[in-house]
Parts: sequence; C-alpha cells; structure tokens
Amino acid sequence: MSHEVADGEVPGDLAALRTAIEAWRQGPLNKTLSKMAARKPRFSTWSDVEVPDVLTPADVKLDYLRELGLPGEYPFTRGVQPTMYRGRLWTMRMFAGFGTPEHTNERFKYLLSQGQTGLSTAFDFPTLMGYDSDSPRALGEVGLCGVAVDTLHDMEILFDGIPLDRVTTSMTINGPAIVLLAFYIALADKRGIGRGTIGGTVQNDCLKEFIAQHAWLVPPRPAMRIVTDMIEFCSANVPRWNTVSISGYHIREAGATAAQELAFTIADGIGYVESCLARGLHIDAFAPRLSFFFDVHNDFFEEIAKFRAARRIWARLMKDRFGAKNAESMKLRTHAQTAGVSLTAQQPHNNVVRVALQALAAVLGGTQSLHTNSLDETYALPTEDAVTIALRTQQIIAEESGVANTVDPLAGSWFIEDLTNKLEAEAMAYIKRIDEMGGMVAAIEKGYPQREIAASAYRFQRQLEAGERIMIGVNKYGDATDRNAKIPLLVIDEGVQKYQVENLRRVKETRDAKSVTLSLEGVRKAAKEGQNLMPPIIEAAKAYATQQEICDVLRDAFGTYTDPAEF
Repeated sequence: MSHEVADGEVPGDLAALRTAIEAWRQGPLNKTLSKMAARKPRFSTWSDVEVPDVLTPADVKLDYLRELGLPGEYPFTRGVQPTMYRGRLWTMRMFAGFGTPEHTNERFKYLLSQGQTGLSTAFDFPTLMGYDSDSPRALGEVGLCGVAVDTLHDMEILFDGIPLDRVTTSMTINGPAIVLLAFYIALADKRGIGRGTIGGTVQNDCLKEFIAQHAWLVPPRPAMRIVTDMIEFCSANVPRWNTVSISGYHIREAGATAAQELAFTIADGIGYVESCLARGLHIDAFAPRLSFFFDVHNDFFEEIAKFRAARRIWARLMKDRFGAKNAESMKLRTHAQTAGVSLTAQQPHNNVVRVALQALAAVLGGTQSLHTNSLDETYALPTEDAVTIALRTQQIIAEESGVANTVDPLAGSWFIEDLTNKLEAEAMAYIKRIDEMGGMVAAIEKGYPQREIAASAYRFQRQLEAGERIMIGVNKYGDATDRNAKIPLLVIDEGVQKYQVENLRRVKETRDAKSVTLSLEGVRKAAKEGQNLMPPIIEAAKAYATQQEICDVLRDAFGTYTDPAEF
C-alpha cells in the first residue's frame, strides 16, 4: 500500500522503514518461524478477512484529515461528539419485556433503580406480527419472547409511573411499528405530555425484516410507504424521536460477515433516504433523526473497525450523494447489542466473558447506546440476576476500566486503520452492486442480500465443524457433563395468555364501538388515498382499537407477503 506524506514527514523515512521491515522478516521473523511446528495456521478475522502479522506506516494509506478528522467533525470516523464519553457516557439500555404489561413494568422500574439510563421494550411474537392475544395465531406465544401489547390500555399499564418526558424509550417492533408508536404518542397525549418532549427510538426497519428476520406486515413497497409516513410525521410533530433504527444486528445474527452487515445496513439507510426525498422531504429535515443498530460480534478489532467505517461511509454518502448541509445529518448515531448468536447453551457462564469483550469493543468503537446480553439467553428470557450482571458489565467498563477517559483511543493503530479501510472498501463494493440493481428494495425482491448471507452462514458453519473456528465449550474444551448448564431460568406462567385475553375482552366491552369503527375507517381511507397514516392511527389508538384491528386494515389495503425463499 502507498502512504501519503504528512506535513513535516521525510519520504526517506518510509524507504528506511521498508528496508528495516524486510531485514526483520528475513532475519528475526524467519528464524523464529523456522523453530515453530510445520503447520502454518491462517490468521483471519471472524468474518474471514486475512490478518497480517505486523503493519507499519509504510503499509497503510492514511490521509489523516480526510480519513479520520477530529472527534465530532466530518467524516466522524473518530466519533460523533467532540468529547464522546468524557462528556456523557453511552446510554445503558437493557432489553426488557415478558409476560403481561404489569410484569414488564416491574422489570423497567427495577432496571431504572439499578442505574439503567434508558428503556428498551421487547414485544411478544403475536405483537411483532400484528396479532392480538386472543387471535388463534397467538395460541401458546403470548408473553413468551416479550411483552404482550394489544391496546392503548396495555401501554398505559406498561409505562405506569414512568415519566415519558424524562426517560427515553426504545421499542423493538417493525411491521406494526406505526401502531405501537401511535399507542405511545396517544399515551403522552392522554397524560398531557407534549409531543415535542418525548424521546426515543422505534426500530421500524422493514427492509431488514425482508432480508433477515421475517416479521413483516405488508409487502416491501407499501412497507416503505408506511415508514416514510412515520418519518414525515415525526419530523414535524415528534422531533426528539428516532423514527427508524436502521438495523444491521439481525442481518449479522442471520450469518452475515461484518462487511455484509455494514453494507446491507447502509444500503437500507440509502433506501429510506431516497424514499423520503421522493416524498418531497428535505434531507436536513429528517436525516438527523435516523439512527442505526449494529451487532457486536466476537472479533474484537474487526467490530471496532466496523463502527469506525460505518460512520465514515454514512458521512460521505450524506454529504456527497444526498447533498446534506447540516453536520447533524451526516452523523451516524448507533445503538449496539452484543451478539446473541455468539452465546452458547454449553457452559453458559462463558457467555459473561464473551459479552464483556463484545461490550468493550462497542465502547471502543464509539457507540451511543448499548445493550449487553445475559448469560442465560440461549435458554430463556433473562432472570433478574442475569440481567443485573449484564448491566454491571457495562457499568464496570464505564466506571473502572478507564476506556471512557479518552476519545477514540485506538485511532492511529495501523492494524485498526487498515481493517477500517478494508471493511469500508468491501462494503462500498456491495453498495455499488445494490445501486446497479435499482436499490435495496429491488435487490431484496431479487433475493440478493438473502443469498449472500446464506452463503456466509454456510461457510462459517463449515469452518466451525472443521475446527477452523473455535467456540469454547462447543468444539473445544467441552465438558461431557456440562455442569455449568444447570442455571436458574425465567419461566413464564402459562396463565399469562388467559390473563391477557381477559383484559382484552374487558377493553372491548367498555370501549365506544362506534368510535372504533369510525377511526378504523379513517385508517382505511388514509391508506387508500395516500394520506399520512400516523394521524388516523393515533386516533384509532385513542378509541382503543386493538393492534390487530388496525393491522388488519393495513393488510387488507396493501396485501400480504410471502418470502420467495431463494438460496
């Protein structure tokens, strides 16, 4: 690789360095290698990017101001804030949600009492798919993988005693995201809390659902219309709300490499930006409230480099491709979560170590918000003790390790900068291919990202089974008795479904049926006539229409979707 000479640097220094490196390789390095075993291992990252033994200024192209800049300044490689954690720690946002709204409200209050600084809501599978707890499709699933929310009444219980204007809330919901956000806004309205004061994030990333997670509501193109409606509405009415959390997490969990996660996530972001611009919105009116969500996997340095590359790619795209003028539009702000797919059922206490290393990588990578997984999550939703250990992991990193004392401490590491460059180049090659296909929606309809991820997942599994990749306790250092697997688990009471269905029945009996009917007709009219869907759905929420009743209107108006299942 070439090296761009910085001010005051003598080109001859690089020539001397290259001579010294060659002498080192021919001398001390070869002498040491000759004494080693005949087997020559291949060193590569978790994503199979080859790792060099030593890097120097002679190997890495680095134009400091163009590639790195300064913290809080374009291209934001070194972070989106000038002070980063010296000014404010990342938000510690532990995922919570199980059983009834009452159960989850108790967990929220417990986590806040333990020092959590933001709420993160997990919904059960019927809610994620737009079905009520009394639907035949919900049988056996109510409250199991998250909290059940059927109406505004459930939202009232879920956030009882929690000040919506002083705590930010994240909601992990995608297909029916517009309905859950409407419930939240309706709750704020009922409490007399101004829409301009509530803050948080709704995941609302329909594109990654079609790529990786498969919890969709309607086909890709109408789904994009719904997301655009939400961005348009919130930009004008709920300015502190992040209307999309553009999510690489689930793409990575499905088997993508770090570069694929980076590329497909950024390409999804491009899709949302283009949809908003086509609607007539100005780039600087909505872009500052777009946020991101990345996985933090096992390869420590690769994950750090991924975050740095993501900020640089997004900044350049927003400035050069979309003409953003406001620096806030160019900043990639991100939530991060440690890799659930890396947790093992075998020797589950090992997961505490994995999570700690992944969390440290997220912090060194410059995340704005972080969720740490609990040791027991391969078996069930976390117990109170397990989630406390996960939260304490973040607090120890923040308060004891010293890594928050300086901004971007790994900048200038030749290995980090080289890896950042490589990930950026590979991601941009993917983005170019997606552009040539007509954008991410067209690429999804062709099955392109799905096939790429499937191939990477297959390759990794082959490496694992061949022993080329090591997972401690799984394919190395296993314990035949697996003594560590006997850990306490959170068990959801089977009575949750009966309780939730009974609550829903009471709501339906006591609400004004005429108001419900009229409000649902308002949603149908807006869907058919191309009006913004947020206002009528908020009104339907206030009439205590159920989530499924609203979602059924959207399914009827826009149709349903079946995965083409291309490989």
